[in-house]
Amino acid sequence: MRLLRNIGELATCPPENPQHDAGLIRKAALVIEEGIVAWSGPESDLPTEFEKTDATDCQGNLVIPGLIDCHTHLCFGGWRGDEFEMRLAGASYQEIAAVGGGIASTVKATREASADQLTRKAARILQHMLALGVTTVECKSGYGLDEENELKQLEIYRVLDAQQPVELVSTFLGAHIVPPEYTEDREAYLDLLIDVLIPRINRDGLAEYCDAFVEAGAFTAEEARRLFEAAKRQGLKIKLHADQLSSGGGASLAAEVGAVSAEHLEYIDEDGISALVGSGTVAVSLPLASLYLGERYLPARRLIDAGVPVAVATDFNPGSAPSFHLPLAMMLACLNQQMTPQEALMGATSRAARAIDREQRIGSLHAGYQADIVIIDAPSLNHWLYHFTPNACRRVFKNGAEVVLT
Repeated sequence: MRLLRNIGELATCPPENPQHDAGLIRKAALVIEEGIVAWSGPESDLPTEFEKTDATDCQGNLVIPGLIDCHTHLCFGGWRGDEFEMRLAGASYQEIAAVGGGIASTVKATREASADQLTRKAARILQHMLALGVTTVECKSGYGLDEENELKQLEIYRVLDAQQPVELVSTFLGAHIVPPEYTEDREAYLDLLIDVLIPRINRDGLAEYCDAFVEAGAFTAEEARRLFEAAKRQGLKIKLHADQLSSGGGASLAAEVGAVSAEHLEYIDEDGISALVGSGTVAVSLPLASLYLGERYLPARRLIDAGVPVAVATDFNPGSAPSFHLPLAMMLACLNQQMTPQEALMGATSRAARAIDREQRIGSLHAGYQADIVIIDAPSLNHWLYHFTPNACRRVFKNGAEVVLT
């Protein structure tokens, strides 16, 4: 048993709270027992049974739930620094893709990399993410785009989930783009996804979710429907890359198919917002992608005010969001999406947990929740997100065990 005391501000982030209310408690304490939060609240209310517990002095710092990055493309070969310069010179995402860059270039590099090379690279990135206070990461395939290499990515996630502290949630994104070898036969590629890969992934337990990129140059809404019908028959839950570069009805499709999350939504329209209201689908904001691509930001204020839950994630990938810095994404959500610090923190904790169907286990620091806990070198949540530093995280607990101490 461990007692965290002298907490300057504790963010409990209850999932039932409205997004603007992160359950902040000043001068707080928290008790960990067998990897679970046993009690949290004002230190003046600490039950006598815990008073003699071994204590950690939080020195008046902020304590938050472990951060949850609910949208990443963690495993990939190579990088795409040359495209950074092309974008700065005025080339669009679509123009870069048309000359062989973009996703297709990462597919080539990922196919050429060995599983060991990809595993080592992803493991190093996870260490850096953990040091920032990220304790759970959703990770997509989608850079293999054939049977061998899609399975390679998902197998790597299973290996890494067992080898290091960060909890991984795997998503099958075979419908990222149509790979070059199937350009003239899209139907054959869909058959591969539906008839071969989805049953294999289900049989081997390699993914929890199925995702698709619905956008010009990627997949149509009707193609995604077919894919999702097959995925649901095999027991996979649904996510959707929606309305990233244009308003293509992706949000409405997400609500229609019962997606757990609709991700991007930079170009969502009023019909899309209306469709998401009451659907249970979480809107996942990816402000780092908007920053790097020079695109508009998800209209978080409109979505939250309409009653749609909004998560915040990085979209970490080698092209459009080559940063895994979730606290930076949270700050950008405040500055560019009119989210308050409490809304941004809820977006990276309890709402992100909902986007991976884990809101009853992680993302909050109420009694009974998994003790994924981060101590931040700041006196309050407002101060942390206003005074950006390279890394304000000082200590991280995963399942009650201390995994980072700086």
